[in-house]
Parts: sequence; structure tokens; C-alpha cells
Amino acid sequence: MKKVMDGNTAVAYGAKLARVQVVPAYPITPQSAIAETLARFINEGSLKAKYLRAESEHSALSAAVGASLVGARAFTATASVGLALMNEITGVAAGSRLPIVMAIANRALCSPWSLWCDHSDTMSVRDQGWIQLYAENCQEALDFILIAYRVAEDPLVQLPCMVAEDGFFLSHMQDTVIVPEAEQADLYLPPRCAGYLRLDPAEPVAANILTGPDRFTGPKYAMAEAMDRVHRVLPEAFSEFKRIFGREYSPVMQYRCEDAETVIVALGSVNGTLRESVKEMRAAGDKVGLLRVVSYRPFPYEELRRAVGKA
Repeated sequence: MKKVMDGNTAVAYGAKLARVQVVPAYPITPQSAIAETLARFINEGSLKAKYLRAESEHSALSAAVGASLVGARAFTATASVGLALMNEITGVAAGSRLPIVMAIANRALCSPWSLWCDHSDTMSVRDQGWIQLYAENCQEALDFILIAYRVAEDPLVQLPCMVAEDGFFLSHMQDTVIVPEAEQADLYLPPRCAGYLRLDPAEPVAANILTGPDRFTGPKYAMAEAMDRVHRVLPEAFSEFKRIFGREYSPVMQYRCEDAETVIVALGSVNGTLRESVKEMRAAGDKVGLLRVVSYRPFPYEELRRAVGKA
């Protein structure tokens, strides 16, 4: 079904189609409408989930961690200084190997204070152990939520994932979006299975315990290995997405790079403008290409090297 919606609404539809079970959130511009839309879905009964009104972003992600630890599919969203406030818990989520998905409406970190878009918020946590996918348009904002859960919950991965949409440029921009049928989404994304760690009162265990230097490196190395496996799991998830939904993605998206002497590399919504610029430069006789990085974490080194070639 085609609908006109902004990126925030598209993200909310993605979470709804993923059948998320727990949504803890705290409002922050330009993300707030994601939480508001999900709250409306839950209130009207079209999404069977628990909405938690957290008192801060730190609490929101903490609640998502707790929900994920008992086996629920958890989702939250934030931006800018909200993500900065979550910083302590982003490491807990990754280190506990919890497949939480969090949407980020990219907004500059202060100071100076700004409501507008840059990627300094997500870049500030790029080494925390989260997968990061960057959307170019509203359609991808929806699609990448489904893909994020598919990859994050894979038994070979079990890591959290951020889906980044540029604040205002996507979060508030209206566009035509194809909303998949629930049956398609269910085919692509089955219910979550028990993961790396699951709390159960019947079989008590401790999570995120104090770890001495002799044991600290092991879990960190295991996280790094899991992130490396995303290089294999993500293309498989993209391929299955194309089979079911007909839309094609890859960790790096190329445009006119085959014979390019100069290649522009970019993240996010600016790629739409850059693609038009490449057309103009090509018409003027300049051999210019465009590489769009979709998966910033893990970074697609090999795909990028092959795409750039001798440019």
C-alpha cells in the first residue's frame, strides 16, 4: 500500500510491522513523532505492545535493555543529546548482546545548540558495538527497521542496531512510501528466538556483572567477531528483502562509478542531491561517481575498495 508520510512515521510503521513488543521512549526533537505514532498504534490496538513513558533517554534505553533481556523485541528512538545521555547504556546493550533496534533522527550535538541535522550524535557512539544503517529516504527509514531486526537477531550476530534518518531532511519530509503487508513482514521477520542471554526467574542468572581484567577481553573480542559476521549476514538479509519486497539494497550503493575518475562518498539524505549533481557533472564531461555508504558499522571496507577502483 502506498502512503504519503514523513520519515518519522515511516520508522513507526517499520516498528509496527516488526511487531515490537516493548517501546520505552522519551521525546526529543526531531524524533518525538516516532514515539507519538507508536503510542497511537498501541492505543488504537493495531500494535500489541507495551509503551513505557520514560523520564529520560537514559531510562528509555535502560528499559529496552531490561525488556530485551527477558526475550522481548524492544524498540526505542532518540536524537542528539538524547543519545549522548544514553551513552552509558549503549555499551550495556551491546556488551549484553541484546538485539535492540533504535531509530536516530540525526541532529547535531551541542555546543552551539542546534536542532538541525548532522551525524555527530551517531558518530559519537560508532565504536560502542552497535550496527549502524543510514537511510537516504523515507522508504528506507521503514525498510531498514525490518532489516535491522533481521540482522540484529541473527544467531551469528546478537548485537543492537541503530537506524539513522537525517533530522528534518527525512524525519519531517513527506514522501511516498510503500507500506508492506503484515504477511510479507512476518515472512521476512519471524518472532524473536531466545538469544545470547535471557533472564528467567525460574533459572536465575546475573547479567552485566563486574568483570576482572583477566576476563574482560573475551567478551569484547566476541563482540568484534560478531560485528565482523555482519559483513556476511547483512548482504544475505538484503538479498532476502529483495526477494520478498522487491527493493534492492547493499552495504555500499554505487552510482556511475564504473569509469569514474572522481568518486564522492556520502551518508544519508544528501545522496539524493549528490546524485543529481553527478548527472550534471557527467553532462559537463566530468567522470564523477557516487558511493553511498549504507552500513557505517560494520564499515564496508572491501566493498568500498572495489567500488572506488582506480578513481
